[in-house]
Parts: sequence; C-alpha cells; structure tokens
Amino acid sequence: MTDNVNPNVKEGWTGPGRRDGTILPMKPEDDALHIDVGAKNQFEWWYFDATLEGGYTLVAFFYAAYPNPGLDTGKIAVELTLLRPDGTKTQKVIKFKKEHFYASKEKPHVTIGNNTMEATFTDDGLSTYEIFLEDENLMFQLTYKGLVNGWMPGNGYSHFANLGYFAWVVPLPRASVTGHIRDRGKTMEVSGVGYHDHNWLNFSFQSIIEYWMWGRIYSENYSVAYAFIQCNDKVDRHAVKVLMGAKGSEVFLSTGEYEFTQEDFEYSEVAGHSYPRSIAINVPRELEVKLDVAKVLEQVNMLDNFNPVLAFLAKNVLRLKPGYFRLKSDFTMKVTHDQVETIETGRTSHEVVTFKQLGGKQ
Repeated sequence: MTDNVNPNVKEGWTGPGRRDGTILPMKPEDDALHIDVGAKNQFEWWYFDATLEGGYTLVAFFYAAYPNPGLDTGKIAVELTLLRPDGTKTQKVIKFKKEHFYASKEKPHVTIGNNTMEATFTDDGLSTYEIFLEDENLMFQLTYKGLVNGWMPGNGYSHFANLGYFAWVVPLPRASVTGHIRDRGKTMEVSGVGYHDHNWLNFSFQSIIEYWMWGRIYSENYSVAYAFIQCNDKVDRHAVKVLMGAKGSEVFLSTGEYEFTQEDFEYSEVAGHSYPRSIAINVPRELEVKLDVAKVLEQVNMLDNFNPVLAFLAKNVLRLKPGYFRLKSDFTMKVTHDQVETIETGRTSHEVVTFKQLGGKQ
C-alpha cells in the first residue's frame, strides 16, 4: 500500500514521522469552544454515543455550527438519535437561535436551550460528563465516566495547505454510561458503554474530503479508536490517518502510520452507495485489526434530508452525493505490547460518511 501524502498538509504529530513519540495529555480547554459562532465556514460539534444493555444504541450531538451540507449548515442545533432493538429509528435535529447558545472557551460546558453538557475532572486524568437532551419524543439524561484517558493525535490539528484546518480530539475514548432515556413516553433506566469526541474545522467538508471511515474497537483489555479521511485532488488525494491504542486506561499508541484496506463492497439501494463488508487495519509489529460487517444499523442517502430544490442543486450543480452508514462488525484484534502478543475478539460499531461512490482498495 502506498500512502498519499501531500507535503503541504501539516499534521500535528509530535514525531518521529506520522506518529506521537510523546503523547500530549488533553486539557479541559481542548474540549471547549474554539470557533467564532456564526462565522462563515466555521463548524464545531460535540458527539456522544452509547451502546446500551437491552439492544438500544443512541447518538447525541451538540452543534455550535452544523457541518453537514444542506438547509441547516452553520446552524446552532442539537441532535438526538435512538436505534431500537427492533431496528426502528427516531432521529431529530432541533435548531436554536444564537441567544439560546452558551459554550465556555476554557472547559467542556455547553448549553443549547434546555440541553446541557458539562464535565468534571479528577487527578487520575479520567473525566466524567453529564449530558441532557430532550425533545417531545426522546430524552437522554446520561453520565459518562471515562475508562480511558482522553487522547488527541498530536496537537489535534491537520492543516490542509491554505485551504483550512480540521481538528479532532477524543476526551472519552471509552466510558461507562448510566442514566435514563425516554422513548415515546416510556422512561427507562439504562447502562452500557459510550464514547465522546469533538471536532471543529473552517472549510466545508465536501470541498476537500471525499469520504471518511471511523470507529472504535473495545475488547476486554484494549481500546482502539481510528479515523481514515480520504481527501480529494485539491491536496493530491492526501489521506489523513489517526489511530489510538490503550491498555486499560493508559494510551500507549498514537499513530498515523497504519495500513488501511477495504474489501468486499456491497451496494445499498437505500443509501445509493456501497460500503466495505471487510476492513483491515495494520500497524506493523504493533496492532492488527480485522472488521467483518455482521449488520447494517443505518444506511442513509443524505439527499433525502434536503428539501427538493436543495437536493436538486446538490446533486446536479454541486455534484454532491452524500451517503452514510453505521455498521456493526465482528472483530479480531492482535496487539503486541511490552513484548506480549494478545488476541481478542468481539463486536463493535463503525461508520462511513462519503460524498462519492466507493469501491476497491485504498
């Protein structure tokens, strides 16, 4: 495999190479507000998800500026999604005016209407987040307690020549989740495992990025988070690759030096896109992961969320074809750490967001 690396794209690794010899600790301000809210082409959001006992999966967003192409681009909003054990889904994006938004620039504290997110920190480096989101059909009131120290690849930033920057930090690579959710009038006590990350950027996704794939792998002893972001010809098809490995609560691996292979593509009529049924990640002599799709949790043609006029313009003028998948896969993971080789297996979820048709190996 040959890496596509543009020398004008500056990633934030501490080195040597495209990896961290020194893994920088996360600070509270890393998960605080970074953009000028309301400014053109500035986007920022805080993402949470949880896989709950009983078969529910939930996703929550706090948007300082909504990033996805469409009618709501740049808007302040929250988003609630609940995937039920029977496969049905409720998803709601609720927009707010600027006067109903507050976010600290010093620490993780966000208020959007009655929806809130706030973190507390302890000396062991493991943070606790309280989130609350509500609409007429759904409510999430959850506590995320960190099980893995917060992580960011290098300083968190990738600068794409003079075209803009993208930042990604992961305050909760793995967390225990407890609390309550309400679904169509029924309130349930819940528990499970969760994740939280935070992104901000100053360009429109589709202007540079063709697609990205990201996910986490949780086994008994290890946690892995990764992202593979394929850029377009504007930056010589540079591929941003970031990956974290942790044993227990300690992050021991932070790198962009891995091989990423996609195979066995299957076309989805619903999404209008293909997705890889098999993904392999290889950090030579350190980590091997194989993901095999067992179930498609979500498959979305994102143009369906646009109004008809905007959908026509996006497809025929801007040549956009956005699609989304949330996949559940069986994994096998081999870790070599401290001269000990360990093989662990399990099941995990991962995602694909694309603006072009996929197929073949990368």
